[in-house]
Amino acid sequence: MRTETGAFSAPLPADCSPALPLNEILIGDCLEQLARLPAASVDAVFADPPYNLQLESTLSRPDQSLVDAVNDDWDKFDSFSHYDSFSRSWLKAVRRVMKPEATLFVIGSYHNIFRVGSTLQDEGFWILNDIVWRKANPMPNFRGRRFTNAHETLIWAAKDSAAKNYRFNYELLKAGNEDCQLRSDWLFPICTGAERLKGSDGRKTHPTQKPEALLARILIAATNPGDVVLDPFFGSGTTGAAAKRLGRHFVGIERDKTYAAAARARIDAVETLPEAAIALTPSKRTEPRVAFSAIVEAGLIAPGDSLVDDKQRHRATVRADGAITLGPVVGSIHKIGALAQGLPACNGWTYWHFAQGGKLQPIDALRTVARGKLREAEA
Repeated sequence: MRTETGAFSAPLPADCSPALPLNEILIGDCLEQLARLPAASVDAVFADPPYNLQLESTLSRPDQSLVDAVNDDWDKFDSFSHYDSFSRSWLKAVRRVMKPEATLFVIGSYHNIFRVGSTLQDEGFWILNDIVWRKANPMPNFRGRRFTNAHETLIWAAKDSAAKNYRFNYELLKAGNEDCQLRSDWLFPICTGAERLKGSDGRKTHPTQKPEALLARILIAATNPGDVVLDPFFGSGTTGAAAKRLGRHFVGIERDKTYAAAARARIDAVETLPEAAIALTPSKRTEPRVAFSAIVEAGLIAPGDSLVDDKQRHRATVRADGAITLGPVVGSIHKIGALAQGLPACNGWTYWHFAQGGKLQPIDALRTVARGKLREAEA
């Protein structure tokens, strides 16, 4: 059975199979539904499988009130081997529907994530990172017999070790992080307040609803607008809500009709952000290659002009052939930059500067100008 969640304005992928049920929640067993999806059809996967918490009794606070813990049947397994078999089955099914360059995020706690990690390696996935979601407001350890469980772990993995062109929006993440590389420890509060779905009785609709901010970061990091993200354990629909807001498509699988109905209503209420708010910025890795000789040939800098480092300790001269000289030594902007610093390597585009309007600018600014002219010529 399929239940529609409403259309939105993200562009359809050019290579999308018509059999792929975009922006729908498929109700049923995840293995059965995954088997119906076309092979190599999704761009990313987020999986929040049962954690196998192994709760043997109720949890209570010091005042004897009960903790609303996860004790649902879907989280119960007969043994570790039973759980491992379940993990192997869904990971194998997910891997089949991933495109060659697709990646998988799977989240868990200490109860299950190490077993899942071992299994996904056995199935051929290639781990790229483990990410710690540090909870700003974790539930206390009421019995006082252990450390407070204040984090969960995400494993980010490629389909296999041969996947080299998987999506990772490095520059985008760095720009939003004060121009610093984004680290693998993420601080987010657990899902509370207005974001938490609740039933008419005031109780949580789903016991393990993830914060949308967590899913938004994952999608921004590893997908592009218009990509398709699969969630085989859809639950309260956080993946779908984040995907729709960010202009991505989703395919959700959920066996519980109550969860699916709540997720559908939640996603229908989400509005996709304006294109300008979610458009990708060009990655330097995907920009056309421009040699320094092309900068000279285009007249953006002249032979005989001087290049200096930002502190003007070293001064090199531009040659007509695109090389530069430092004293008697001739070489590329990179080789001469490394020589000036006594280092084995150097990015000459950011090391060397030229004077313009009484100020120093890195010669990378000239490369940006050259790339703009190339795009204009191709238009």
